[in-house]
Amino acid sequence: MSAIDRLLANYSRQVRLPWSANMSGKQRVWFAVYPPAEERRVRAQLPKFETHTLEANHGWTTVDLTSLLPQWIAAHEYREAIFAEPEHFSANSELEDLAVERVRQACAGEDANGASVVAVTGLASLFDFMRVSRLIEHVEDSVRGRLLVFFPGEYAGNVYRFMDARDGFNYMAVPITTTESFITP
Repeated sequence: MSAIDRLLANYSRQVRLPWSANMSGKQRVWFAVYPPAEERRVRAQLPKFETHTLEANHGWTTVDLTSLLPQWIAAHEYREAIFAEPEHFSANSELEDLAVERVRQACAGEDANGASVVAVTGLASLFDFMRVSRLIEHVEDSVRGRLLVFFPGEYAGNVYRFMDARDGFNYMAVPITTTESFITP
């Protein structure tokens, strides 16, 4: 069984477990953790994640942040200067605010309720421009069902490391990993 197949099997088990309605926003967040090199394979399997969710009688909504950075740069008044000297470019809180807004909108959508999953993809495209931990902190109170964050990185000892490069952060999210130990009862 490949790492992505194990991730999918572990997700299928997690989404079928009973959901408590009395959880804080932090506890409603799931991180699907996989090696960054597997990003394209995970993306190719997104329809299977959706299928497992629907089979468990939960709704599914996807928020893809992949195009957020290019759209933000294209709309930026100093985009020519950014392209002329990209080494001097740094995204400010505007980009983070846009990501937060997109995820919050998805969580507030009419398809997203207490029995649905809002899946966040495309975080790798924002690497070096924003921190995943900040995004989660800003949206956790908007989560009504479950927020599934596709997280290219690693998880060990309750610490998540984004893209295997950024310093890790300790978070209360439920880890869904590519290890077999998760799927054994």
